[in-house]
Amino acid sequence: MFPLGSVLLPDLPLPLRVFEPRYLKMLGDLLEEDEPEFGVVLIERGQEVGGGDQRFHVGTLARVVACEAMKDCMVVVGLGTRRFTVLDWLSDDPYPRADIEIMAPLEWQDSGAALLEQTERQVRAAAQLADQPVDNEFNFSEDPVVACWQLAALAPIGDLDRTELLSLTTGGEVLERVLSETEETMELMRLMRGNGDNSEGSVGD
Repeated sequence: MFPLGSVLLPDLPLPLRVFEPRYLKMLGDLLEEDEPEFGVVLIERGQEVGGGDQRFHVGTLARVVACEAMKDCMVVVGLGTRRFTVLDWLSDDPYPRADIEIMAPLEWQDSGAALLEQTERQVRAAAQLADQPVDNEFNFSEDPVVACWQLAALAPIGDLDRTELLSLTTGGEVLERVLSETEETMELMRLMRGNGDNSEGSVGD
């Protein structure tokens, strides 16, 4: 298990710079396996280095797809695969471990196609409003489930919200949550910009 200060979503990449001895040990053990995977959960309280942190009980498995030794660390690229819930945390010696239960894949119904398009439009609009536009040439996956997770990764939502998304069962539920949070954030950004414009005008007066 690799507790982090950020959330890994299924089908999304995870670059890591591994330097702490316990995780170097973990990585060495993983690379002896035919299909190395490790679990990623968000840290609820505490910090990544040194242990003693409190962790959420839902996360995503990461398959190791690339690994390179550097002078003072290992650079690893993982790819999110299956979601899981933690049944029991085991000893952190020699590194964090847990008993987990794999969750069912996200369900998708074709009736959600319109919601998927609407959510994509709003996520792109939010990025534009934040002056961080999504490349117009970027196309979301044709697999609607993958597209749901891509939108969740790009949407202006926090890691706590993304962790809650991992517990949902359908693509429609994920999209509804992402769309709602995105629209709320866009409204807040507009209000803040409006207040900023008013403040500038009063100073000029």
